[in-house]
Amino acid sequence: MFERIKDVGHPDEQMLSVFRDYGVVAKDSRDNINKTAENRNIYQLVHPGWLVTNRMKAWQGSVGISELRGIVSGHYICFAPRHDEDSRFLNWLFRSPVYAAGYALQSRGVRIGQAEIDNDLYRVMPVLLPPLDEQRAIAEFLDRETARIDTLIAEQQRLIELLQERRDAQIESSVAPLEWNVPLRALTELVQTGPFGSQLKSEEYEVGGVPVVNPSHLQGGAIVPDRSVAVGEGKAAELSRHALEMGDVVVARRGELGRCAAVEAESVGFLCGTGSALIRSLSAHLLPDFLALVFGSRRNRDALSLSSVGSTMDNINADIISALRVPAPPLDEQRRIVVYLDEQTAKIDILIAETEKFIELARERRSAVITAAVTGQIDVRGAA
Repeated sequence: MFERIKDVGHPDEQMLSVFRDYGVVAKDSRDNINKTAENRNIYQLVHPGWLVTNRMKAWQGSVGISELRGIVSGHYICFAPRHDEDSRFLNWLFRSPVYAAGYALQSRGVRIGQAEIDNDLYRVMPVLLPPLDEQRAIAEFLDRETARIDTLIAEQQRLIELLQERRDAQIESSVAPLEWNVPLRALTELVQTGPFGSQLKSEEYEVGGVPVVNPSHLQGGAIVPDRSVAVGEGKAAELSRHALEMGDVVVARRGELGRCAAVEAESVGFLCGTGSALIRSLSAHLLPDFLALVFGSRRNRDALSLSSVGSTMDNINADIISALRVPAPPLDEQRRIVVYLDEQTAKIDILIAETEKFIELARERRSAVITAAVTGQIDVRGAA
């Protein structure tokens, strides 16, 4: 059905990329932190109707039939069509959960989250092909049904944004009027970034070990570990200076600046990750929960953005964090502000959690509809 082609030397074509949720799209149409190489001659030309596969992320669904002409990374696998089947149907089929599961079985690798698909197995993977008229009916059905679900998800995501804005405004109204005149270094025992990349590599991760806290694990003011992003006891001992203690505040030092969480009992002993930093405040001057509120506030996020470095992603270091000016009212006032804001934001947090659950269920429904349609479990002919 397809022939693998590697056609390079077209530097003036538009850049394309393959996203799990969107398929093959113009690279600049979506947020993408991956930098384009200076030598664009190494990129591969793709035509409409071609199958494009991210060999390292096929198991996540980063596969698609392109509707565009352009160039893609040399790490992708590109196939020219040698068939008369419906391209829209094939796009849904190859990106379906059932096929993603198949790619996972065909992938090899020792790094968690980085398993490369086996080309020989991929090349002979069977393709489910109903009659052409049924392919077209399935594609039209899925275009329509997923658009409905996507619209619903987008509405719920907008609701979360509005709720988060309301939450931020409540926090801002309590902390912004304070005097932000004390350098953070004067209120802390330690400000330290996580281990360098050479000290902690992703291939050293092992499921069920000591969790590593990266920015993605700082969610809604809490630490939400991923048990697959963890290291063994030996590596944890080697990195013991990065172990979290009760009352530390872990902050994101790159990407979405302002993400943070105070360390609770269940997170003691976790490791501060490469993309994070830990702040250990002097208990006589600064409460961890108050510091977390201040660090995540809109005012501080703006200050971090102005101070950050990096051309492709905002990045901060220990010196930038230590130089931040923060409020340091008496401890009694800090406690009062923390208790008040806990009460004021609790209802909003519940609404956000309920909306996130709704979105999760909608995405599960979307995946189920796609799987059922492409595998013939539902009859889509005549569906309106």
